[in-house]
Parts: sequence; C-alpha cells; structure tokens
Amino acid sequence: MSTTIEAPRSPYSRSPKKRGINWEKWGWIYMRVSGVVLVVLIFGHLFVNLMVGEGVSALNFAFVAGKLTTPFWMVWDVLMLWLALIHGGNGMRTLVNDYATQRLTRGILKSAILAAVVILIVLGTLVVFTFDPCPAGAPADLLPSFCSAS
Repeated sequence: MSTTIEAPRSPYSRSPKKRGINWEKWGWIYMRVSGVVLVVLIFGHLFVNLMVGEGVSALNFAFVAGKLTTPFWMVWDVLMLWLALIHGGNGMRTLVNDYATQRLTRGILKSAILAAVVILIVLGTLVVFTFDPCPAGAPADLLPSFCSAS
C-alpha cells in the first residue's frame, strides 16, 4: 500500500543555491547559540538583582544608577539587550516567512520587524551608555538624594 504525502504549504519556494551565504542556516545557528547565552545572561541578571545583597528590597533608582556606572554591567546589559532583540526579531521573521502568503505582506512585516529591532537597539544602547543619574545643571529639588547639588 502506497501513501502519498502532500507537499507542505509553502508561500514561496526557491531553488537551492549552490553558492553564497545560507542565511537560514546561520539564523538557525544564531537562535541556538543566542538562546544559551541569553539563559546565562538573564539568570545572572536576576541573581544579582534579586538574591545578592539585600535582595529585591534594595532595587531602586540608586541601585540601577550604581550598576549603570560600572563598565562590566553596562556591557552585560547591552549584550543582553542586543541578543534578546535580535533573537526575538529573528523568531518573528521566521513566523512571518511561515504564515504570510503574499510577497508584499511579507516584505512589509519583515521591514516593520527590522525597523522595530533597530530602533529599540539604538535607543536601549543610548540609554545604557549615556545614563547620568546626576545631570549637570538640573534643579536641586529634582535630583536624587545621593547627587551633590553643586
């Protein structure tokens, strides 16, 4: 008895390339590697913020400001931000490729995902590297208590 399996629904098909970069393969590898690295980064972040020192009761503006003045934590947070946003964007791109049947729809959705990822990466990176809890020239009544009003 012979059974015929229908071809899976595919919005578009391409002939396999002989040369060039296989972006799907590298995207797949990136998802696995970034997932493992993100688990380490996220659990390290949670451990330091919630377990070390006074625990969750110590989380306030001063705690975050103190962390964001240390180069180690700045790099840690930016690495976590970049990996998570690119990981999520790549996952959304895969979903769009799987479920969007029209070429124009796929292009618009993937462009929107790319724009969102790029904008959030730029803004998040700027926040981490330009954060100043005590800006010069700010009114003394608006500054946190640990800033000197000079």
